Amino acid sequence: MATKKRSTSLDTNPASPSTSDLRALFNGRVIAPDDTGYDQARTVFAGGIDRRPAAIIRVADAGDISRVVSLARETGLELAIRSGGHSNAGHSVTEGGIVLDLSSMKALQIDVEGRTAWAETGLTAGEYTIATGAHGLATGFGDTGSVGIGGITLGGGVGFLVRKYGLTIDNLLAAEVVIADGKLLRVDEKSHPDLFWAIRGGGGNFGVATRFHFQLQPVDGIVGGMLFQPATPDAIASFIAEAEAAPEELSTIANVMTAPPMPFVPQEYHGKPIIMSMMVYAGAADDGECVIAPFRKLAAPLADMVRPMKYPEMYPPEQGEYHPVAAARTMFMDAIDRSIAETILDHIRASTASMAVAQLRVLGGAMARVPEDATAFAHRKSKIMVNLAAVYEKAEEKATHEAWVSKFAGTLQQGDRGVYVNFIGDEGESRVRAAYPGRTWERLAAIKAQYDPTNLFRLNQNIPPAKD
Repeated sequence: MATKKRSTSLDTNPASPSTSDLRALFNGRVIAPDDTGYDQARTVFAGGIDRRPAAIIRVADAGDISRVVSLARETGLELAIRSGGHSNAGHSVTEGGIVLDLSSMKALQIDVEGRTAWAETGLTAGEYTIATGAHGLATGFGDTGSVGIGGITLGGGVGFLVRKYGLTIDNLLAAEVVIADGKLLRVDEKSHPDLFWAIRGGGGNFGVATRFHFQLQPVDGIVGGMLFQPATPDAIASFIAEAEAAPEELSTIANVMTAPPMPFVPQEYHGKPIIMSMMVYAGAADDGECVIAPFRKLAAPLADMVRPMKYPEMYPPEQGEYHPVAAARTMFMDAIDRSIAETILDHIRASTASMAVAQLRVLGGAMARVPEDATAFAHRKSKIMVNLAAVYEKAEEKATHEAWVSKFAGTLQQGDRGVYVNFIGDEGESRVRAAYPGRTWERLAAIKAQYDPTNLFRLNQNIPPAKD
């Protein structure tokens, strides 16, 4: 990341405390622009984002969080909340404002007998899963271990266990949240139920979650891993059909993509369309092998890494220096047949990006059995989630790849116009409204007006407070 100097709001805002004052105010670490480690601390997962906050405050506890929120409210400085730093829109960092960095808050209390856990929101999905997996238990998050549990939970949480155990929020029993006036609230079905409804899918609009109380599910041994196969229209359409027909224990992610030069993929397939599927069967190994067998027959595997394993093995260590730049779109689809599969392949082949991908996730199961109005996640009946991306290196290519992904998404659009909020980039209000259709938006805006009437928490996929 570039290290060029730019003025910050602390330099120019007379209402702002000095760096030394900030260090005296907080139990956690305050990182200023002149400090060693500042550039690393302001770097987020997505590449191409170069913002210089006035201060990064690595909070130590809920008291620190309350003081940061009060500081932002009193000074008017823009406030960014960072759990794992994976916001596609770069909302985890601010230009000239304050970053409230949760990454030092990693306390985890596991009640093995009661199958619950209290988890601080600086934990990553991988850290949480490894710790609970030691007891043969899990809560479903996403498919990337370095994602912070704060952001993925507040947006809904679609991952490897979505068909068997639902979304992350379907396993959320309670939360502790610092709201805009600095107060720490315990929220659940009985205490502040309106806020509890809103934070289950409504994103970071309503406060800073400090801890989550999760239900733990029995997930010890699984049959899981990655399967690489040549991509053909028949193979893609048949994969979706098999995934829809499979028992709920199986959740799949099919990445139709140009094959990168991986050593275990034959060289003649490098740069050509393949299906890289990720599979998790949360059940007995013998049953899992039987369920996954038809997928192996769709096309001769180029590499087969699907095997009995412990669930945490689905989250391997990641490369900390990987910061991809991509043009991306997320959407839901009702069906993918051979004709649509052909369209997908045509667009993948036409891309000039270093890697083009269409990620296809069959949903349903436990997620679909929750009433649509039970939480702020309003897409319970959506059948297939599709994420399109073109990864590229040169900034001057942005317009080309944005045009490609926009055309691709338009070609695939069917009746379901919704989107998953956690996968939206910087795409404007209409896309945020698509994440919260109809009465969901109205209800969220009303709750926003109650808990954050001045829109202090606005660096997110924002829901402005309703006006009187």
